[in-house]
Amino acid sequence: MNDQLNHMAGQVAAGKMTRREFMGKAAALGISAAVASTMFAGAAHAAGPVKGGTIRVGIQGGGSSDSLDPALAANATATQVLRLWGEPLLELDPNGGLWPRLAESFEASADARVWTFKIRSGVNFSNGQTMTADDVLATMERHSGEDTKSGALGIMRGIKDMRVDGDQFIVELDKPNADLPYLLTDYHLLIQPGGGKDDPTAAIGTGPYVLKSVEPGVRFVGEKNPDYWDDTVGHADTIELIVINDDTARVAALQSGQVHMINRVPPRTAQLVGRAPNINLRTTSGPGHYVFIMHTNTAPFDNKDLRMALKYGINRQEMVDKILFGFGSVGNDTPINSSYPLFTELEQREYDPDKAAFHLKESGFDGTVLLRTSDNSFPGAPDAAALFQQSCGSAGINIEIKREPNDGYWSEVWNKQPFCTSYWGGRPTQDSMFSTAYLSTADWNDTRFNNEQFDQLLFAARGELDEGKRTQMYADMSTILRDEGGLICPMFNQFIDATTSDVDGWIDSQNGFDLNNFYAPMTMWVAA
Repeated sequence: MNDQLNHMAGQVAAGKMTRREFMGKAAALGISAAVASTMFAGAAHAAGPVKGGTIRVGIQGGGSSDSLDPALAANATATQVLRLWGEPLLELDPNGGLWPRLAESFEASADARVWTFKIRSGVNFSNGQTMTADDVLATMERHSGEDTKSGALGIMRGIKDMRVDGDQFIVELDKPNADLPYLLTDYHLLIQPGGGKDDPTAAIGTGPYVLKSVEPGVRFVGEKNPDYWDDTVGHADTIELIVINDDTARVAALQSGQVHMINRVPPRTAQLVGRAPNINLRTTSGPGHYVFIMHTNTAPFDNKDLRMALKYGINRQEMVDKILFGFGSVGNDTPINSSYPLFTELEQREYDPDKAAFHLKESGFDGTVLLRTSDNSFPGAPDAAALFQQSCGSAGINIEIKREPNDGYWSEVWNKQPFCTSYWGGRPTQDSMFSTAYLSTADWNDTRFNNEQFDQLLFAARGELDEGKRTQMYADMSTILRDEGGLICPMFNQFIDATTSDVDGWIDSQNGFDLNNFYAPMTMWVAA
């Protein structure tokens, strides 16, 4: 039998036997479907990428108001769509290092104040126009202009000058920053012709796919860009993204074969999903975190004691147990965990109804706080809100929960309403995370955090080359944020994705987003 199996595996690896044929022959040899499926996957993976076919993705997080403007992308679906048609200068590789994309190389001055990026030649936009360093400059200008609404605005602060010299894009900083290349991996910073200044929603980029059908909140279809420059990405002829915000429906679509992969498998049912035949559960730990965010400039959350009462009023371990079902870890009201390179563990804040009641009394607040939530904010968010309501009730804190529609949550609730549930995928470095969401001038400062000492430390850390001192600066920033900010971070989530055995090529990634940093549809392939 072993000789027969080896021969069959060889046929698969050579592309001479389909999955259907393999499964049929394996069944005739008395091999179970589960074992045969695993064997086929191993043989198919050894064969390497298969070109052609269609990969369908069931994705959670989209809404009808989502924009194709990279500057405005704010959820999983919007980010996944961007990955299809556009590219930044640099990207993160699966191990958290740098993966050159439109910048084929880069170098810094000795003091890390001036950075030079050599722009890749021979790359065309999907409209046939050649991509140049001038397009790079125009793109960066659009995301850093005074009137921009870009989610990347925070990380663009501190740039003194940008210019082009032939095929080189040069950035001069106010202060040194050894992390600048990591900052430029931000998914908003996709290079567009003319920077996208004429029409940022045109979806014209250098990516592996060209959008052929766009139905926000429903469906997106990308067809392979025939002029794409990198043969290692974009194996399928067509990628179809189907927005399925309902957890049950998304899992059912995977199990029925309607889609080949999904993001955000509900933690409650993840183990059961993973035991189903022909389905592979993909779990990844990292910097992603589920949060409750308060606007510190809006009553009653402008009262530090009330914020502290709510922070002591949440039972973090209960959240991990009952919302994540163990697929994650306890948070500590800072977005930084051990997945970051310069991490310092702070004293863990515990659930303490007595301290919560003390701070509530000190605040002088005797009303009810309104918490907005939706399934679209993170898996199990309404249940998490209910647990929060119950644990705070033991301290005399009254929380009213308002369940908002999934559609429009990211445009009408997040970053607009003063108290809501949300999530962050994390960023590659502390500087990137802090600059995007907690720098006082960042457009995505969704807690309206404004602390002069924090800002000063952030800028100083960028130029600090002594790793020990820099580590302490980041620890100090986390402490300030934990004690002064509007972030309640009860848990760091694992990313739980799932793929069927009809696709192959999964790559485990340490980065901060679903579906292998949203590259899985482009780096995987339809199994032969």
